[in-house]
Amino acid sequence: MEAMMMTSKLNQQVDAYQGNITKQDLTRMAVNPGALGMEYSWNYPKQMSVPFCLMLNPLLKKIYKDDPKGYAEALQRHLEFFNITMYFAPFVGGVVASMEERVAKGEMAPEAINQVKAALMGPLSGIGDSLFLGTLRVIAAAVGISLAVNGNPFGPIAFLLIYNIPTFLTRVIGAHKGYELGVSFLTKAQESGLMDKVIYAAGIIGVMVIGAMTVTMTSVSIPIEFGQGESVQTIQSVLDGILPGTLALIALGLYYWALTKKVSPMVLIVITMVVGVLGAFTGALG
Repeated sequence: MEAMMMTSKLNQQVDAYQGNITKQDLTRMAVNPGALGMEYSWNYPKQMSVPFCLMLNPLLKKIYKDDPKGYAEALQRHLEFFNITMYFAPFVGGVVASMEERVAKGEMAPEAINQVKAALMGPLSGIGDSLFLGTLRVIAAAVGISLAVNGNPFGPIAFLLIYNIPTFLTRVIGAHKGYELGVSFLTKAQESGLMDKVIYAAGIIGVMVIGAMTVTMTSVSIPIEFGQGESVQTIQSVLDGILPGTLALIALGLYYWALTKKVSPMVLIVITMVVGVLGAFTGALG
């Protein structure tokens, strides 16, 4: 029985790499210029779309080597909006590579790829930001600084090792696990309807993350006072008494409405800057 289980596991591992993509391809993808440069080709309208496409490009060339039109469509597909904690990008790349192989064979609709990417971005970013940026980086800095202030030259090295070893392992292992997950699970999940449930659940988590980020990352208030004597209040205090984060929620609603009307994100950024400067100058906003 044990031998049969080991054989089954071995067969699953072999099946996972039956396509054009090899383990070496996935490892190189996890540390290529696109993967390592996720924050260096960032832009406001589509954020990490360019480096993600650059990271995935060698695999797309291999998958669509005899299909120039399919290759061009895949590049266009991955130049859509994408944003994630950078260390999880290779994991998504692995999932996407396995799905692109299915698309190239006509076994999967191309639209499913962007649906899965959108479903993974929010939850993985919530986990990644908390784990790597909010926890691991702080621990690494604390250890490095404590050594450095005592004159130990190993301080900066300790910081780099503590922070980078786990993140690089996450990149490489994530790329392989993402590919294996895509091959062994996504197709069956799509056929059984489980994928729709996964996307729906991930979407709920993503909306929760967006809601939390809206309140914590939007700094705006209305300091206008009304009343007399000890009963003086500000409009902001009244709004906070009704619903904390009211202005952030209103701003989110306005931005969402504008984006549905195809207003350019750059135009929204300029409008936000103008409103902020005028509001601070007149005292209407704080």
